[in-house]
Amino acid sequence: MSRIDRSLFKAYDVRSTVDKLTPEAAYLIGRAAGTMVARAGHTLFSVARDGRLSSPDLAAALTRGLIDCGLTVLDLGLAATPEMYYSALYKSEGCGAVVTGSHNPPDYNGIKIMEGGVTVGDGRLAGLADLIEADDFVNGQGSVKSLDIAPEYIRDLCEQNRLAKPLSIVIDCGNGVTGASAPRLYEQLGCTVHGLFTEVDGHFPNHHPDPQVVANLVDLQKAVISTGAAVGLAFDGDGDRLGVVTRSGRIVPGDRILMLFAKAVLDAHPGGHVLYDVKSTRAVSVWVEQLGGTSEVIAVGHTHMKKRLKETGALVAGELSGHLAFGQWKFDDGMYAGARIVQMIAAGVDLDALLDSMPQFISSPEIQVPVQEGGHAVVARIARQATFPTSTSLITVDGLRIEYPDGFGLIRASNTTPVLTLRLEAENAAALARIEQEIKTAIAPLPWPVQ
Repeated sequence: MSRIDRSLFKAYDVRSTVDKLTPEAAYLIGRAAGTMVARAGHTLFSVARDGRLSSPDLAAALTRGLIDCGLTVLDLGLAATPEMYYSALYKSEGCGAVVTGSHNPPDYNGIKIMEGGVTVGDGRLAGLADLIEADDFVNGQGSVKSLDIAPEYIRDLCEQNRLAKPLSIVIDCGNGVTGASAPRLYEQLGCTVHGLFTEVDGHFPNHHPDPQVVANLVDLQKAVISTGAAVGLAFDGDGDRLGVVTRSGRIVPGDRILMLFAKAVLDAHPGGHVLYDVKSTRAVSVWVEQLGGTSEVIAVGHTHMKKRLKETGALVAGELSGHLAFGQWKFDDGMYAGARIVQMIAAGVDLDALLDSMPQFISSPEIQVPVQEGGHAVVARIARQATFPTSTSLITVDGLRIEYPDGFGLIRASNTTPVLTLRLEAENAAALARIEQEIKTAIAPLPWPVQ
C-alpha cells in the first residue's frame, strides 16, 4: 500500500509546505490523477508549472506519474494557471494540472487539477488519496510533448477584448509566473505597458504576489500615479486572480471589481445572471437588481464558482479574493479579467466615477475566531441552535450568511486553518453594531476577538 499524507488534499486543490508535498508525493498524485482521467476515457493531459523553486521537480515527478498511466502529456513548461486551463480545454480533452503555490508563502506549493473540463475539488480530490492508498492505478507507457500555449492563448484573449483606443497601463506581476506572458499579452492588446516585477523569481524579492493585500499594491499605486497610466493591474502568483488600482490610485476590492463587470455585461445582455461568493458585499445584489439583472450567492472556491457558472449560464462570477470568471471564457483568469477592465476604460468608462455611483455599505475587517474542534461542525451547531432576531433569511451554501434588511453577517469555517471567519456589513454604524451583537450572541461561548 502506498502512503500519502491526506492533509495535502484541500477543498479546491492539493496544497502544503514542500516538506510534505515532495516529488515522491507528486509522483503518486500523478499516478492517481492519470488513473482517474484514463478510466474516464481520456488520453491527453496538459501540465504547467509556476516559478517557485520547488516547481520544476514537482512538475517532473507529476509528469512521470501521468506517463506511467499511459497518458500523452503536453508539457507547457512555465505557464500561468489560466494558460493550463486553456490548454486543457482546447488541447487535451479538458484534462490538465498546474504545479503552483499561488499566493502562499515561498515554502508552499500545490497542484490544481482538471478532468473532462471540470476542476477537481472536494470529494474527487479525496478520491485521489483513496486510489493512492489502495495502489489502484492503471499502467501504461505514455509520452511527453512540449507545447508553447502562450501564443494561441494570447491571440484568442486579444480577439475577444479588442480596444477602442490604445492605453497606457501598469502591470505588477509580483515576480510570479504571469511575468512570462502578461507583458506580451497587454502589448499585443494595444497597450503601452509599464511592467513591475515581471521577472519570474520564486524568492519573491519585492513583495508577495497577492493582490488582495493592500500593502502589496503600494508600488503599483505609486507607478500608476507617476506614469499617468489609465489603470494598474496586479496578479497573484499563478495568474488566476486580479487586483485593480484606478488612475487616481484607488484600490478596488475583488467584489467591487465584480460590480464593475456586472455593469458591463448587463448593459450588453439585459436581464443576465451574476454570481458572487458568501464573503462579498451585499452591494453586489443591490447593484445587479438596479441594473435589471439577477444574482445569486455561491460558496467560496474557484471549483464551486466555475461549476455554478456552467450550471446557471451566468454572465460573470466573482469572489472577494479577486477570482473572476466569465461565461464566454469558461474559467477564472486574472489576465483575461484585466483585459476586460482595459477594454472598459478604452470604451470611455471612468472607473472612479462608476465606483462612486455604486451602493455603499460599511463593513468590519475579516474577523477570525480560533476553534478547538472542526470549524464546520461548530458552524453547523450554530445554525441549529442560534437565533437572529432581526434577520430576514439565512443562506447556508457555505457556512452561515445571515441576511438583514440593512446588512449581513457571515459565520464560516476556514477550509485551511482551525478558525471561524466572520464578516459583518451594514448600511450604517447603528445597524453594524446591532448585527455584531447578534453574531456575538450566536457564537458564544466562543470569545469575540479584540479588534
